[in-house]
Amino acid sequence: MSRKTKHAAAALAVREPAALAPARGALAPNERHLRFGDRWAYAPAPEQSDYLQIKSRYQLFIDGKFRAPHSGKHFDSINPATEKKLAEIAEGDAHDIDLAVKAARRAHDKVWSKMAGRERGKYLYRIARLVQEKARELAVLETMDGGKTIKESRDVDLPLVAAHFFYYAGWADKLDYAFPGRKARSLGVAGQIIPWNFPLLMAAWKLAPALAAGNTCVLKPAETTSITALHLAEIFQEAELPEGVVNIVTGARATGQALVDHPDVNKLAFTGSTAVGKMLTRAVAGTKKRLTLELGGKAANIIFEDAAIDQAVEGIVSGIYFNQGHVCCAGSRLLVQEGVFPAVIRKLRDRISTLRVGDPLDKNTDIGAINSRMQLDKICELVESGVQQGAELVQPRLRLPEKGYWYPPSFFTGVTASHRIAQEEIFGPVLSVMTFRTPEEAIERANNTAYGLSAGVWTDKGSKIFKIVSKLRAGVVWANTYNKFDPTSPFGGYKESGFGREGGVHGLAPYLALG
Repeated sequence: MSRKTKHAAAALAVREPAALAPARGALAPNERHLRFGDRWAYAPAPEQSDYLQIKSRYQLFIDGKFRAPHSGKHFDSINPATEKKLAEIAEGDAHDIDLAVKAARRAHDKVWSKMAGRERGKYLYRIARLVQEKARELAVLETMDGGKTIKESRDVDLPLVAAHFFYYAGWADKLDYAFPGRKARSLGVAGQIIPWNFPLLMAAWKLAPALAAGNTCVLKPAETTSITALHLAEIFQEAELPEGVVNIVTGARATGQALVDHPDVNKLAFTGSTAVGKMLTRAVAGTKKRLTLELGGKAANIIFEDAAIDQAVEGIVSGIYFNQGHVCCAGSRLLVQEGVFPAVIRKLRDRISTLRVGDPLDKNTDIGAINSRMQLDKICELVESGVQQGAELVQPRLRLPEKGYWYPPSFFTGVTASHRIAQEEIFGPVLSVMTFRTPEEAIERANNTAYGLSAGVWTDKGSKIFKIVSKLRAGVVWANTYNKFDPTSPFGGYKESGFGREGGVHGLAPYLALG
């Protein structure tokens, strides 16, 4: 059997529905296995979850109260690590969206926009403190509902959620200072649609600046990760946030479409796929609705010969594998200068062989579950395309859990710019590795994609960092680190990665009318 045929057989085994990616409970099927998977045995260290009060059924949050959906329909929220149902989530429709927008309009016109900024800030401070108090519970819920590891939920997501509310609470009474010489006014009702990869953090990214600016909100969480948003609604109740200031309507695509189409929404903010972002752009064309989009990415991580290689490899691992590749800014394209290519590949192979895939609630786990079966199928389809197009797939030899949606940490070598895996967002723990010779070639390769969300540069020379960064068409560029976020720093992209910025003082501007 030829090498190409063997790779194709491996890819088919990964994609086979009866033996999900790769076979459940079996070793990852691949010609180039790495025999380190069984060497790092840790005693289980699961985070407790039996104390959680997960409701059997969650309702919509409209006008400060939980209420049943107009349709009476609910859908299941599944734990991707076990394939077991966690709860039933209300399916909102256009009628529910209308009620939520009307509640938000009343709250804006009669209460929230008329409230002094320092008073709005007090509510945001209160919400931030309550998030801190309930951080452990929310982190466990986030992990159970979305599949990401408890380490990421606990140590990254929840601290950033609280930090965003704290940060924008400080801006609530300083809006005129944020934009000197201009008078800042709220827009009105903001419709906000968020994805499944950072459910609580995306909610905080959008709600905190909108509320600080005096707007009221209707939030539509992702269908597969709605539970923590509804627990956030309980925090709003506990903080005594005025009724109607934040409304949360859960549901699928039709629910989001109803929010987009509602005539009394002044501002739309969307984080998600580029395809949906294009549809939203067409939908608001000719209307007075403002729009900001944070869409897909295919970030390039560039390693130069003078970089600290061990540090760079660890940054690569944290940028693409520790978050299951579920970050839109994940560094899923690795550009390595030819002189250090063999060393980088060797170290990367050794490093991914030590990564532990399994129960996301186990504090030893490095890579959790893929969010849904649909997303897993997409990953498998793109990996198969890479193999069929001649790239060489490298995976560690490890056992995956019997139940749940899993994919092993993987990377491709022999990738060219024409490969689908080098151009399409994969949203999984899969890395495409390419080489370059000169800085100019690295810049050209990095920019050779429809996206422009983020990038990374690894080098020992500060002058080279500034030179490269100034020529990369990416909204955020990290130097000698990766995936570091702060509420004071703006985030957003170019080209098909969207427009507008979230975070920092820049994140206030889309929610304000500046006179």
